[in-house]
Amino acid sequence: MEERLLTPEEQRRLLALARSVIDRKLKQRPTAPEGEAGAALSQPAGAFVTLHKRSALRGCIGTFSADQPLIRNIEEMALAAAFNDPRFPPLTRKELAEVDLEISVLTPMRRIEHVDEIEVGRHGLYMVQGVCRGVLLPQVAPENGWDRQTFLEHTCMKSGLGRNCWRDGATEIYVFSAQVFGEKELGPAD
Repeated sequence: MEERLLTPEEQRRLLALARSVIDRKLKQRPTAPEGEAGAALSQPAGAFVTLHKRSALRGCIGTFSADQPLIRNIEEMALAAAFNDPRFPPLTRKELAEVDLEISVLTPMRRIEHVDEIEVGRHGLYMVQGVCRGVLLPQVAPENGWDRQTFLEHTCMKSGLGRNCWRDGATEIYVFSAQVFGEKELGPAD
């Protein structure tokens, strides 16, 4: 997924799918079978689905796993973000109208040797040390006005490690990119 980008039509389709599976779950209806996915949406790719309510985070769950088609990952991550993010109570029917969705389709991760390889605004970070791990998506640093060091520190803290774990040599640091799109930019899904 490094070079290929989804078209605006494919982006809208994924946003509509994410909203639809959340809506159906809230109404306790079975998920409707998805039609032909097309080549791009059938390719395996990791993805995150983020929910915002009045511009505040309301849920975000994703997977780096690319062992199933992107369209399936979007369905699963939309449900997880709405109902299983441990930081928030499950989404309610009333809230759905107040929520806008954002999707981040990920490129494969690569481990870096030096933090100078990190490009703020282009790369997301994934850190691992023992059982501790954490991720921040590429859009998080620019949205918060963070430089590289601040981005590293916040990813360390998200990992449950000390603010400067990135300096200790024991923490593995990976970077990835993402194509990020949402209802705010593309309009609500039909």
